[in-house]
This record gives sequence, structure tokens and C-alpha cells, in this order.
Amino acid sequence: MDTRTIIETIDITKVFGMGDVSVAALKGINIQIHAGEFIAIMGPSGSGKSTLMHILGCLSKPTDGHYILDGEDVSNMDKVELAGIRNKKIGFVFQAYNLLPRTTALRNVTLPLLYNHVNPKTIEEGDAKAKAMLELVGLADRINHQPQELSGGQQQRVAIARALINDPVLVIADEPTGNLDSHSGVEIMNLLHKLHEQGTTIVMVTHDPRIAEHTQRTISLMDGLIDTVVHNGVRRNATSYSQGIPPYRMERHA
Repeated sequence: MDTRTIIETIDITKVFGMGDVSVAALKGINIQIHAGEFIAIMGPSGSGKSTLMHILGCLSKPTDGHYILDGEDVSNMDKVELAGIRNKKIGFVFQAYNLLPRTTALRNVTLPLLYNHVNPKTIEEGDAKAKAMLELVGLADRINHQPQELSGGQQQRVAIARALINDPVLVIADEPTGNLDSHSGVEIMNLLHKLHEQGTTIVMVTHDPRIAEHTQRTISLMDGLIDTVVHNGVRRNATSYSQGIPPYRMERHA
């Protein structure tokens, strides 16, 4: 069993602005996420959850503190270095899918390979890998379809396949069911469960506590601090998220 620590944050802060107009979005966040965990991050508007997601995704840097990703301190890397880390180690799934229009599912999935200079693939190798990823998410028969020819749920499946194409150590899913109807949301959650069971490390940002209950832990932020950590402890089929099953154990942080 892989017991690596994929994410470790040590007293990270994030301050926007300067002087009298500065705003502290994060005020000292300490979390650890191990390989193969499925974690949810929640919090109301202004809690800092989006800021934390951007730092965990190497889209921005903390003002202070340390962020160690897969054993490497990325806290003080420049933009070029962070871009390389994102492409090599992180797969993103966005609420709005962020697929290229008038581009087939296959080409959308192969896009990250164009920026992978560490482990480059030939066009043939890339296409084969992308087809395998699309088959994994249940879209083997949609590889030549463009986004406008796919349902919302299918577009999100393409986005998940794209997130997996470079074999990342971490998948960050930002409100992955937010633009979907309940049926498609269930399908996406069951797919994320499947990936988790195969060993994928997933951090999911969500506003929906019913969705968050399907992860192993829910980290809730409030005013830039960790408020509670809920240990859900139960693997449920996504169709049960509407039943409002209570969490297993909760820790409140001082």
C-alpha cells in the first residue's frame, strides 16, 4: 500500500493587497493528505477554500509557510516551475469542463501531452493513451465527438480523462457536479469513486455536504482557518447522497 504524503501544508497563509487594504484569505493552514485518499474541502463564500485550492493546484503561491507536494517543496517556485509541476503531477477537473470547442474528445484529452516534456510521447502513443483514458471513463464510442455533441455529464467525463492522461499524483476536482443534473452528478461521483478505488488521490472542492459525505474526510474552512474535519468513514454509492446520512466522526479545530 502506498503511504506517501502527497500534500503537506505547514502554516500556509495567503494575503491579498498591502497595508491597510490587505486581506488575509488563509491564516495558517496545516493539512496532510496521503496517497490514495479522497478528500473534500468545503466552506462558505469567503472562507478561503478557493484560495487553498489554487495553492494546492500550484496556480498560486502562499504568502508564507510551506507547501510540500509529493515530497517537493513548491512554495517558492516561479511561474515557469509551477507550470511544470502542474503538468507533471496534477490533473484538474473544473466545474465548467474547460474543453476546447470544435475539438474532438480525443484531441481534448491529448492536449496536456503537448506540454509534457519530461515524458514525451509520439502522436501514436498519445492517441493510444487518450483512447485508453476515454475507455476508462466510459466514452470509447465518443472519441471523435466535439463538446457541443456531448451531454454535460459526457463533457465532464472527457475532462476527467484529460486530467488523468499524464498519470498525475493528484487530481483536483473543483465542483465537478456543479453544472450537472442529479443523474449526471451521480454518474460523475461514481466515476470518482471508481478512480479512488484504483488508487487515485483526489481533492474535491464542493459546496454540497451530500457530495462531500462520499469522501473519506471533509475539511471545512471558515474565515481562512480550518473549522472542522469530518471523518466520513463509509463508502456509499453516489445514489445515496440524497438520503442525508450523517458523518461518522468530527473534529473541531480551535
